[in-house]
Amino acid sequence: MKKVTIIGSGNWGTAIARIVASNVKNFEEFDNTVNMYVFEEMIDGRKLSEIINTEHENVKYLPGFKIPDNVVAVPDPVEAARDADILVWVLPHKFVRGAAAPMVGKIKPNAVALSLIKGFDIIPGGGIALISDVLRDMLNIEVSVMMGANLAGEVAAGKFCESTIGCKNPQTGQMLKNLMQTDYFRIAVVEDIPTIEICGALKNIVAVAAGIVDGLELGDNSKAAVMRIGLMEMINYAKTFYPESQLTTFFESCGVADLITTCYGGRNRKIAEAFVRTGKSMEQLEKEMLNGQRMQGPQTAEEVYLMLSTKGLLEKFPLLVAVHRICIGELPATRLIDCVRSKL
Repeated sequence: MKKVTIIGSGNWGTAIARIVASNVKNFEEFDNTVNMYVFEEMIDGRKLSEIINTEHENVKYLPGFKIPDNVVAVPDPVEAARDADILVWVLPHKFVRGAAAPMVGKIKPNAVALSLIKGFDIIPGGGIALISDVLRDMLNIEVSVMMGANLAGEVAAGKFCESTIGCKNPQTGQMLKNLMQTDYFRIAVVEDIPTIEICGALKNIVAVAAGIVDGLELGDNSKAAVMRIGLMEMINYAKTFYPESQLTTFFESCGVADLITTCYGGRNRKIAEAFVRTGKSMEQLEKEMLNGQRMQGPQTAEEVYLMLSTKGLLEKFPLLVAVHRICIGELPATRLIDCVRSKL
């Protein structure tokens, strides 16, 4: 039987652990015990891993939702991944290399990974890489991805939604679908891994732009225009750097649906709106409003800006560039529409 480990225990990681822990009991191919790597923190004088293992609840990142008792919180990533056949990666993208490095040479050579991580990895010299490529190169294993319109709290509450798995191997794709799909969490499997990851990363930048529009009280028409322009830049980015990308992938949950959800309900939109209204920095607002969670939009915008600057393509992506310049204080938020007006 295949053993599953979740690498990450934020709100989304915990929500996914709840699904996986229930599903492994329904298929004979899976071991019933699910390890979950937990970055150790002290909560009211107790270790978070201890709280999860005794009270079966992630009281910091997903309070109010019980975790099945076959989930075991492990505060060491190497120990959590020991003997795992399936590694589900779900943590902020800047922590990927730090978590993966100790695992090199210590995991099963025939293990597979499923990345739910939205963002890029910076390559020296100004380039960026897909997280799936980073994991594949570091761990030398097959890597698939899963992205979609999935706000963690709504998934945990059992509200209907969809997600998209990108996988090259049909057998692996079906196994991962068995691991993830429920009657309220619908999974589609496609082969187009790069486009799925590009959607998952870039939609967070567009969500920052949507939040800026909300903060400026420009209305729904302007917000819809910004979202449309953002979608077109996402498509153009995929075509520019991954010519094999499929336009149809943008119509899966990982594309248009995730963009809409993030631009209306996600943390990047929420923080960006507060950034405009309060004048506080995004870093300060992140600490005040997200309870230890991270917003990915500004960091991803910086990574994309470095890439586009290196390639001489800044003018081709005015919205993505404008968001970065606003986030670093180089441009006032009120200039957002001016930067993209030619695209309206």
